Amino acid sequence: MTATETTTIVVVPGTHLMAALLGPRDQHLRQIEQAFPRTDIVVRGNEVIARGEDADQVAKLFDELVGLLQRGHELDEPSLGRVIGMVDADERPSEVLTHDVLRGARGRQVRPKSAGQKRYIDAIAQNVITFGIGPAGTGKSWLAVAMALKALQAKEVQRIILTRPAVEAGERLGFLPGDLMAKIDPYLRPLYDALYDMVEPEGAQRLLERQTVEVAPLAFMRGRTLNNSFIILDEAQNTTPEQMKMFLTRIGFGSRVVVTGDVTQVDVPNGKSGLLGLERVLTGIEGLTFVHLSAADVVRHRIVADIVAAYERGDRGEQGRAGV
Repeated sequence: MTATETTTIVVVPGTHLMAALLGPRDQHLRQIEQAFPRTDIVVRGNEVIARGEDADQVAKLFDELVGLLQRGHELDEPSLGRVIGMVDADERPSEVLTHDVLRGARGRQVRPKSAGQKRYIDAIAQNVITFGIGPAGTGKSWLAVAMALKALQAKEVQRIILTRPAVEAGERLGFLPGDLMAKIDPYLRPLYDALYDMVEPEGAQRLLERQTVEVAPLAFMRGRTLNNSFIILDEAQNTTPEQMKMFLTRIGFGSRVVVTGDVTQVDVPNGKSGLLGLERVLTGIEGLTFVHLSAADVVRHRIVADIVAAYERGDRGEQGRAGV
């Protein structure tokens, strides 16, 4: 054993936890071994023994996993991968993944699934305006809707307003069938989907009929003052600078705002987005913050995180070649 190698022992309380910890046919154990190739992991009864350079990290990981299982958290390959990543980043998965945001439809708890998502919901709770910037699949819109419903249930706001710009990406609105609302409905569908994912269909329909939840294109915000509301502006990278200024100046008393966007997916004409460069302009304003999410926060299929990471590497390479 070299001077850098250590040995740690984790005692798992209960055989039922051990089975969930190791996974079917020890699949979770194999995944952990692959993540820590410089450490040997041996299981004896209800003890996990780690020997090697990363033995302390492995022990911390198993302690965190035991804590998650004791709180009813279910482990699968994607969630275990996120836990391993958080432990590598010296974060506490047992505090992040068990934070309840909202009890959604069919009794399912809405919780953050990464440390970045936890920072995001904490920022929403603590600020008047929160900008959530990050790639697809990081839960920006979904968690914002959850926080809005939580605020509505707690009577912190009287209504929820969900809005996004209707940007024509290859098709013109005039060629779509139906009246104006039918034409813009496809642009607003992701916000409806998030709402219906957290509220039973009948309850969601009642909220919409009573206009307790309003879903509307950004253009409908002009001239309004939005008091006592939780307002979510989705796909903000497709606003123009003029639209963004118009929106931010609609905010009234007792309101909270979340603006989400992905600066790598700008579809606005001429690429002149109201989100680009905005952080530099607004930094320093009290009650306003920016939260950046990355590929590490993607909670869709693993391949989505890999694609996002590949694009991020490509963007950094282009900036390096350009001398940025």
